[in-house]
Amino acid sequence: MKVILKENIPSLGYKDDVVEVKSGYGRNYLIPQGLAIIASDAALKRLAEDQKQRAHKIAKIHADAEAAAAALEGVKLTIAAKAAANGAIYGSVNAARVAEELAKLGHNIDRKIIELETVKMLGNYTAIVRFLRDVSADVELEVVAEVEE
Repeated sequence: MKVILKENIPSLGYKDDVVEVKSGYGRNYLIPQGLAIIASDAALKRLAEDQKQRAHKIAKIHADAEAAAAALEGVKLTIAAKAAANGAIYGSVNAARVAEELAKLGHNIDRKIIELETVKMLGNYTAIVRFLRDVSADVELEVVAEVEE
């Protein structure tokens, strides 16, 4: 079954994408949750008209996203965490912690657009901040042991 996504769904696609899904997934989850609508001829025509009308707005959003990605270019974060002698950290470093550290530097980034596997060891990592499907920035992370005073 073909559906038009009304929101970004990480494993499926982006808003306004027309995707093919199994009919049970579409009818029992996506449509009742308001995440998609059936891709009928009328819905496809309405989608094309909406995209045509939003073209200038989308261009501005794209330019803003590219500016934000350029501002993050070359940013390197050092995150201190309590760690054991073998390098394993207590707890973890996740997207929320990265967003918090970026906010301290003046970059207000929503944690939901930061892609980072959960970090449980000291070392160097890369987080991807995905502003739009084709605009992203890499942020280097260094997880170091917290110094006790």
